[in-house]
Amino acid sequence: MEKSIGFDWKSCMCDVLKLNEVDIAGYSPLTLAYIGDSVYDLIIKTMVVSEGNKQVKKLHQETSSMVQASAQSEMMRVIQEHLTEEEHAVYKRGRNAKTVSPAKNQTLTDYRRATGFEALMGWLYLKNEWPRMLELIKIGLEHLNKKEEKMQETGSAVRENE
Repeated sequence: MEKSIGFDWKSCMCDVLKLNEVDIAGYSPLTLAYIGDSVYDLIIKTMVVSEGNKQVKKLHQETSSMVQASAQSEMMRVIQEHLTEEEHAVYKRGRNAKTVSPAKNQTLTDYRRATGFEALMGWLYLKNEWPRMLELIKIGLEHLNKKEEKMQETGSAVRENE
């Protein structure tokens, strides 16, 4: 997989699909979040599918737990300490953006932090900084996995005591 990281998807898409070159500095934070949401979703779906063939319902369940706003918000808490000043500024622009639709089944704080996360992912994607984007996602996912393991250990300890 590492061999393919050097491939410039953005340039390839621009060449093949004849897309206009746009300065991403002019994109609104919600536009960055729009593309970042899709890119992050594709990365998570790629990870889930790489674990092997499963029923689509199972694939969806595994994916949705990692792409929901609360999970992205939790990841962002850990990722923040690893951000450069420029990355942190992009995150804050996304987090502070005024959204039209209210959060569904999420706290406003989680929804805003997740929007900042998605804006950062979109910005890194459009800058063609895939290795950095994947590095930050890996940090966040490792945190989520550790948290899940602790919850499972605590749950099994509680069941043993009953």
